[in-house]
Amino acid sequence: MYLSVWPGKPYPLGACWDGKGTNFAIFSEHATGVEVCLFDKRGRETRLELKEVTNFVWHGYVPSVGPGQRYGFRVHGPFEPEAGHRFNPNKLLIDPYAKAMDGDIAFAEEIFGYRWSDPKEDLGFSDLDSAPYVPKAIVVDESFDWEGDQRLQIPWHETIIYETHVRGFTKLNPDIPRKLRGTYAGLAHPAAISHLQALGISAVELMPIHHFLSNPGHLAPQNLSNYWGYDSIAYLAPHASYCAKGTCGQQVAEFKEMVKALHQAGIEVILDVVYNHTGEGNHMGPTVSLRGVDNASYYRLMDGDSRYYMDYTGCGNSLNVRNPQVLKLIMDSLRYWVLEMHVDGFRFDLASALARELHAVDRLAAFFDIIHQDPVLADVKLIAEPWDVGEGGYQVGGFPLLWSEWNGKYRDTVRDFWRGEDSSLAEFAYRFTGSSDLYATNGRNPHASINFVTAHDGFTLRDLVTYNEKNNDANGEDNRDGEDHNRSWNCGVEGETKDRKVLKLRSRQIRNFLATMFLSQGVPMMLSGDEMGRTQGGNNNPYCQDNQISWLDWDLPEENEALLDFTRQLIDFRRQHPILRRRKWFMGRAIHGSGVNDIGWFNPDGQGMTDEQWNDGLAKAISIFLNGEEIATTGERGERIIDESFLIMFNAHYEMLEFLLPNEVNNWEWVVVVDTTKPRFVRRGRRYQEEKLIPVEGRSLMVLQRLGRVAPEVDDD
Repeated sequence: MYLSVWPGKPYPLGACWDGKGTNFAIFSEHATGVEVCLFDKRGRETRLELKEVTNFVWHGYVPSVGPGQRYGFRVHGPFEPEAGHRFNPNKLLIDPYAKAMDGDIAFAEEIFGYRWSDPKEDLGFSDLDSAPYVPKAIVVDESFDWEGDQRLQIPWHETIIYETHVRGFTKLNPDIPRKLRGTYAGLAHPAAISHLQALGISAVELMPIHHFLSNPGHLAPQNLSNYWGYDSIAYLAPHASYCAKGTCGQQVAEFKEMVKALHQAGIEVILDVVYNHTGEGNHMGPTVSLRGVDNASYYRLMDGDSRYYMDYTGCGNSLNVRNPQVLKLIMDSLRYWVLEMHVDGFRFDLASALARELHAVDRLAAFFDIIHQDPVLADVKLIAEPWDVGEGGYQVGGFPLLWSEWNGKYRDTVRDFWRGEDSSLAEFAYRFTGSSDLYATNGRNPHASINFVTAHDGFTLRDLVTYNEKNNDANGEDNRDGEDHNRSWNCGVEGETKDRKVLKLRSRQIRNFLATMFLSQGVPMMLSGDEMGRTQGGNNNPYCQDNQISWLDWDLPEENEALLDFTRQLIDFRRQHPILRRRKWFMGRAIHGSGVNDIGWFNPDGQGMTDEQWNDGLAKAISIFLNGEEIATTGERGERIIDESFLIMFNAHYEMLEFLLPNEVNNWEWVVVVDTTKPRFVRRGRRYQEEKLIPVEGRSLMVLQRLGRVAPEVDDD
């Protein structure tokens, strides 16, 4: 079939259908020729040369080509790996701006730009055609009826994040039709949304949904797959296998339907995005997209030896964010997901890698400057994973204004506190109150701290209190992969047990972690399934386990039903009380004439903390007073915010301790509203006043609420 190619336009990049035909455009500075390759339903290929070049963008318009058309590119140029060039027109390439993908990569020699049999490894040119083994991009119709949907713009201080996986969250849910489980449509199903609403979640943070390579070479022989998805290959395309309706472009509309349904339920959508590297790996990896489009432009190559890649990510390569075209790709991707797909924010994987101008992480890098000046992105939620694997990559607290961060120091401090590790109460106090030592100096507020105890990378909460050692044998790497220093504690027995005493302690520890996180200032982030006692059997790196190891189990035993109920009420408790989610830092100011501050710190005997106690690594108990009548900020309409006052007693010792009410507040009457020794949330507890000793069991916390303005019903049992 003969198809004509008109000159077309260099913008926008990718494949753009205008109702009559499709414009194709792709950037390659060092190419000598580009062909767009069209595939029919039988896989037969038609190659069309793009003769027009504008500012290194190769472009052409093909009349009559429209939505559903499968395509790819072949790019001609020098094959000189030692000079950084790896062009090979025998390799079909995925459009970096593809909006949808069809199929998955097949691991075969054909997808590599070099010959496997060549003794010079990656220096030998391969003449094998990769087209049958590479997924095809799809021309899409982007029209969609949003029915007035807009981003929710939930304030940061009211945000509660739930990190989850599109497939794993619904794959085993019996209340969702089987054909929808594990898909965007499954996450949009009322059964999935009702769970999130009942829990009190305000935002889902979805693990990578950019189309990624599911079958990297080292996993294929073991029948394992890239479950997590941290090997992106198309930054504007929703991952195809998460679509219930098919993969010929329907995934775009299905993703939009999911976002719309979540928004209607009051839930924001945050995407975990991986712009630091791609799935093409190191110099021995396949040639499926950017490597063949223009390797020297898109990737950071080693200074003095361009055959090899700078690897700040541990994944084989790093995108060359110093190149304006790479920055453009990232920015175009981000804007697309906000403007066309209506997402509410992004969590940037290994974000430090994006801030490396030369080699050091630079807080003033062009990447930040561009985002801060962009009118679309400056108003969405931006979250950094503030580290990478390169030298100086650990940058917790080092990101600029507009950015919140996964607070790794919060995770480590809270884990150490509850497992009894020697650490200072001063460190714990900083983390509990939003980590002002990390974020206040550059003008950021408590919401800069994303507080988490567990995340996808590591133990689940149940495994955190069940295993001292990782159990990653199923990953096929002889248990060498994954973190060795987990800051976990098995409560006396390694792994599963029927010992009731151990199980009781483990349950209490789980409640301690949850209560600490939801009572802390900052933004809490919960790992999907922790509210139901999910276990991965001690696997702390199930990146390749697309099976029951990773999927949520919705068949809950009685103790997990109690945990779910406890978590729901704990989140509701946080949402009811603005003192637990302040917009600004505690200042320690005294109430006029009373001598009582907005926050107070006391040791178990009711006296103020001394410098020695703050820094004594052996001290493991503290009570914290939160004054609900001294909230400095106002409401949306300028009204004064007044809340209940609370006294939180932490006891990380293994023995029971008796706490005295501090002198400053012992003339008030207090009632217990949270007690982590109880399997369910305490609605009615004991009253305390004046000199009465308050017993707090070992490894537990208790929250007392001041009585006076509103007295809840109390039961002395």
